[in-house]
Amino acid sequence: MRRPASLTAALLLALGASSSMAAPAATQALPEDWYPESVAIGPDGAFYVGSWRQGAVARLKPGAASKAEVLVKPGANGLASGQGVLVDAKHQALWVCSGNSGFTTVPQTPSALKRYDLATGAPRASHAMPDAGYCNDLAQDARGNIYVTDSFHPRVLRLAPGASALTVWKEDPALAGEGPYKGLNGIAIDGGRDVYVSLVAASSHLLRIGLNADGGAGEVMRIEAPRVMKNVDAIRAWKPGRLVLFESNAFGEGPYGGQVTVARIDGTKLGLHTVVAGLNDPSSGAVLGDRVYFIESKYGLLTKRKDGDGPVPQGVPFDIQSHALPRD
Repeated sequence: MRRPASLTAALLLALGASSSMAAPAATQALPEDWYPESVAIGPDGAFYVGSWRQGAVARLKPGAASKAEVLVKPGANGLASGQGVLVDAKHQALWVCSGNSGFTTVPQTPSALKRYDLATGAPRASHAMPDAGYCNDLAQDARGNIYVTDSFHPRVLRLAPGASALTVWKEDPALAGEGPYKGLNGIAIDGGRDVYVSLVAASSHLLRIGLNADGGAGEVMRIEAPRVMKNVDAIRAWKPGRLVLFESNAFGEGPYGGQVTVARIDGTKLGLHTVVAGLNDPSSGAVLGDRVYFIESKYGLLTKRKDGDGPVPQGVPFDIQSHALPRD
């Protein structure tokens, strides 16, 4: 069935950027000691990059000479560990998941979904996570609903346009993983029809939840991969039947086991094609045209420190890199 033109336009807007834009520079510097967690692209080609350590969001405007500016100041609106970032250009909103896992230079606060002004970074709203949940990542549908993964519970929450509180959209034992974080990590909406989520734990499958015409949630279905994926930290919808997975290797051995992988969806199976390997915690990225832009979070410098390691290193460099996506 052909999708109405108005819905197609809305979906393109929800993706946050048009493929007709000039491609940004292949590598762009972020502020030192940024420890980025998530990346989003605005309709003008600007990058928005949250900081897990600084509790802030940086913006990189288009242009080869552009330098990163701190748009959302550290700790503004109670932002602690900056997790998922989403641009809602229609409402001039920047949405950020705020976590409370420590390792920050700002005070810890209860996990929440934060809203900021897209142009100025000024705080606009804060929505608490129910039942002491953990706001990890987020996606938006064509109607403007915000969907949030909860890393502490097997559920996806939703914030409807104009609503004051998050509500449970889908909770199911099938969304539960193993380990200390029983819930979900990445999320993406493919073509407005299906919601894909990943577990926090390393797994050999993604999970698909049908997005019904009335906005309700369908059944949970496992989409099996040919191997164990290395902690799918973020998911991005690329084109129909194609996802880009950011395998951070967060709980793996060694700092350079992360990779960026294209997933081809074939019914209940995934075909995997790794396009970049040997990365240091590539927790997120964004797709623009035929390229994927990604970060290396280098979390091990914070989380895997042992007694006697000394103080946290200073002046650690971070950047946004890019790589061409396969044509097929």
